[in-house]
Amino acid sequence: MDIEVDIQEEDMEGSWTLLSWLASCVMVFGGALPYVPQYQEIQRSSNTEGFSTRVCLLLLIANILRIFFWIGKQFELTLLLQSVVMIITMLAMLHLCCNIQHANRVSTKQHHFTDLDLRYFWSWSAFEDYLLFCFAFTVLCAFLTLLLLDSVLFVEGLGSLAVLFEAMLGVPQLLQNFHNHSTHGMSVKMVLLWTAGDIFKTAFFVMNDSPSQFWVCGAVQILIDIAILLQVLYYGQDIGVKLG
Repeated sequence: MDIEVDIQEEDMEGSWTLLSWLASCVMVFGGALPYVPQYQEIQRSSNTEGFSTRVCLLLLIANILRIFFWIGKQFELTLLLQSVVMIITMLAMLHLCCNIQHANRVSTKQHHFTDLDLRYFWSWSAFEDYLLFCFAFTVLCAFLTLLLLDSVLFVEGLGSLAVLFEAMLGVPQLLQNFHNHSTHGMSVKMVLLWTAGDIFKTAFFVMNDSPSQFWVCGAVQILIDIAILLQVLYYGQDIGVKLG
C-alpha cells in the first residue's frame, strides 16, 4: 500500500514538474507572441501608422531595467529569460518599422539620436539610432547598478520602475488610437493576446510568490488591454476583418 502511495506521489510530482516547465516556457516566449500578428500586419500593409513604436520604447526600458533588477535581487530565471526574448522582439519590431518608414519616406530630412533633439525623440530615421539609445541606456543602468548595488532602496526602485514602464506598455497604443480616432492598422489579435498573456502571467506571479511589483503590473496591464479593446468597439472597426 505504501509503495502505491509513493508511486502516486512520484507521478504527481512528475506531472507538476512538467506543468511548471511548460508554464515557464510560456512565460519566456509567450510575451513575444502578440507581436507576431502585428508584425505580419505591418508587413502586409507596408504601413506603420496603426502601431505605436513607443510600445517598443516602454518594453525596452522595462526589460533592460528588469535585467538589472535581477542582478540586484535574483528572482525566477524565467523572468530574466523573458526579458531577453522581449528585447530581441522589440528590436525586431523597430527594425521592420524603420524599414517600412524608410521606404515610404518622402522627405529627405534625417533625424538621429545624436542630434539630441527632443522633438524627434523616438522618431529617428535609422534603426541604428534606436540601438544606440538602448546601448546608452544600458551603460547608464550598468554604471548606476555597479555604484549602488548594495542599496536595497535602489534595487527595489529598479524593480518598481521596470514594472511601472511595463504596466504602461499599452498606453501609447491607447493614445495613438485616440489620436487617429481609429484602430486601423492595429492588430486586434495582438491586443487579445496581450490580454490573455497578462491574465496568465499575473496568475503566474501570484502562484510563484513573485515580487509584488510584478502582479500589480499585470493587473494594470489587463485594465489597459480592456480599454484598447473597448476602443475597437467604439471606433466601429470590423473586428472580423481585423482578426483575419
